Amino acid sequence: MRTIQFDNFGEPATVLQLRDIPVPTPKPGEVRVRMLASPVNPSDLLMIRGTYGKRPALPASPGFEGVGIVEESGGGLLGKFLVGRRVAAMNPSGGNWSDHVVIRAKEAIPLSRHLPLEQAAMFFVNPAAAYVMTRLELKIPRGAWLLQTAAGSALGRMVIRLGRRYGFRTLNIVRRQAQVEELKSLGGDAVLTFDGDRDDPDQLREQVSEITEQQGVPFAIDPVAGKTGSAVVRCLAANARLLVYGTLTDDDLSFSPRWLMGPSANIEGFWLSRWMQSRGLVAKLSLVRNITSLIREGVLSSNVGQTFAMEEITAAVGHAEQPARPGKTLLKINDA
Repeated sequence: MRTIQFDNFGEPATVLQLRDIPVPTPKPGEVRVRMLASPVNPSDLLMIRGTYGKRPALPASPGFEGVGIVEESGGGLLGKFLVGRRVAAMNPSGGNWSDHVVIRAKEAIPLSRHLPLEQAAMFFVNPAAAYVMTRLELKIPRGAWLLQTAAGSALGRMVIRLGRRYGFRTLNIVRRQAQVEELKSLGGDAVLTFDGDRDDPDQLREQVSEITEQQGVPFAIDPVAGKTGSAVVRCLAANARLLVYGTLTDDDLSFSPRWLMGPSANIEGFWLSRWMQSRGLVAKLSLVRNITSLIREGVLSSNVGQTFAMEEITAAVGHAEQPARPGKTLLKINDA
């Protein structure tokens, strides 16, 4: 079977190779999935560079999410139930950029056949993270402010639409002025430009304070870290919660403890794969139903910028890193 692998950590366009390897055999409690499509996410590129939260053993294959058909079970009631079904392949170890992948049966989540293939391929990383953080973890009430950085990303746009759907207000931070009016037109209640390498964090705090009537924000999410994430800490209200769910920069958060002590604010880490692993099948299926409904409403739908074959992986990862691309980069792996 075909698989995309890398032997050394480095730039994706340089280290990725398309290879032929034997088709894997599932063990008890596992299933083999014939993959149909998988997106190129920032987390995949971080894994290839060796800067993700955990490093895989080499050689490794990227791909944390995707959609496929369960073709074989290694045994167990759940695995037998899944054979022949279209599933979201949640693969916390990576490996979905392959013709076939073996995952634990509980990491294969049945999906509605009414979902278009492209939406099914991108079902979890962005839609589930946006929904879980805002609705299940932070439980943002109607009228409350949520500040988010990287608001122009696919996930950031979903959060804006979730705010419109559930009545919370979004204060959106972007780096480029060109994104301001665009995000306002999508429903962002406030949009500010801030670049941690260029701008004064005190100015951001003053702007946020003015927007929130001197209160600061009670809720915030940040995938950037570094100077941008550190500036967000200055904007937190009393008893606020900040979820850090990514590291788009290589820099650490750095701030005075007083920014937490004064307002008694809290900073927490959020990792979707770990959150999902802590949930049972019933909770996962309930989440799937909610997300499916919101995708079909357009609230959690993803835009596809361009689709590539596996043989075009160098072009695919190059497209995925274009800063102003119109949508997600998708790998087409097999026909449905």
